[in-house]
Amino acid sequence: MQTIVQTSYGLPRWPVSASGVMAEVLANMPPRVLIADDQPDVLAALHLLLKNEGFQIETVTSPAAVLDALSGGAFDVVLIDLNYARDTTSGREGLDLLSEIRALNRTLPVVVMTAWGSIELAVEAMQGGSGDFIQKPWDNAHLLSVLRKQLLAGNALRQQQQAAEARERELNDAREIQRGLVPRTIPQLQGCELAAVWQSAREVGGDYFDVLKFDEHSAALCIADVMGKGLPAALLMSNVQAAVRTLAAPELSTAALCAQLNRLVCQNVDAGRFVTFFYCLLDTARKRLIYTNAGHNAPWLVRRDGSALSLHEGGLVLGLLPESEYHYGEIELQPGDRLVMFTDGVTEAHNTNDEEYGEQQLLQLLRENRTLGAQLLQHEISQAVQQFSQGELADDTTLIVVAMA
Repeated sequence: MQTIVQTSYGLPRWPVSASGVMAEVLANMPPRVLIADDQPDVLAALHLLLKNEGFQIETVTSPAAVLDALSGGAFDVVLIDLNYARDTTSGREGLDLLSEIRALNRTLPVVVMTAWGSIELAVEAMQGGSGDFIQKPWDNAHLLSVLRKQLLAGNALRQQQQAAEARERELNDAREIQRGLVPRTIPQLQGCELAAVWQSAREVGGDYFDVLKFDEHSAALCIADVMGKGLPAALLMSNVQAAVRTLAAPELSTAALCAQLNRLVCQNVDAGRFVTFFYCLLDTARKRLIYTNAGHNAPWLVRRDGSALSLHEGGLVLGLLPESEYHYGEIELQPGDRLVMFTDGVTEAHNTNDEEYGEQQLLQLLRENRTLGAQLLQHEISQAVQQFSQGELADDTTLIVVAMA
């Protein structure tokens, strides 16, 4: 088979419109191109053309040699013929090779060439992952233009892949931080049962809870949610946890703790980021609960008779205004009370009709199951939300359940 090579002399190295981007692409070294063709005259012509345009060239003559070259070195673009010695018309060897290249590297640009082209073959090659299709005999200017575009496309794909990998590393770091925030065991008090759970969604959020035991009858409980996701949210929440564990004490009021914590958050976060926070002091000997709600989802306290209280007394979310004032609420606890603290991942879970689970549905569930112990009630709520959303949680879900004896 004779191939006629069309020539075009005096071509500019890189078009002015792409010069800025290509200068960045070529900043370290000229682009490396791997050329595969079983005809020596074609390889010689392509080598001469591309070398004159600043490429580094490596040539091979078979599909197997292409795979060997790719396994042994890095290339910026691959230019392959579709027909080799075994089959000179169908392009099947080249299409199979294209598939193998794609399996090795999804971001490497591949341009295919053939003298026996058809619309069907071009479509199949493009569907198989080729960036472009060149008909032999080729036009030099067109071939160079295609390669330049593929270099830019490949560079963009690599940047996207690097960004995705960096994002995944950030998510992994955030997950590790979040796992470290969650208590491994829940301390118990005389006169009640405590249970808690944190369920991670696909995206890392800023949920956090803690149970800080003072003695056999008293503890501080808190639950919070940072606006935002990823590593910044996890890092902020780790700072909140450290501050709470430093400040928490039976003699420090819940309102005073929230005021101090708010000033700390305001000093350490960017504008527009905030934390919803609920903090309470539980005393089972005195059967008393003192709390402050800083813009968090109001917990539900369900009595033995099914009546319910919403715990909303407090103030603004943490992180907006450094001088925000906070108040506290005080509740006398009764035998059979069930207190449930939760994050918005519970009530804002969506079903397939894009409907929210909602606070009223949660309250109804609590009333129907108010005789259950803390562990069983926590499990019932988690299962109900999972079934409602069919396991597709869009946000972390966190629960603390207190069951008074």
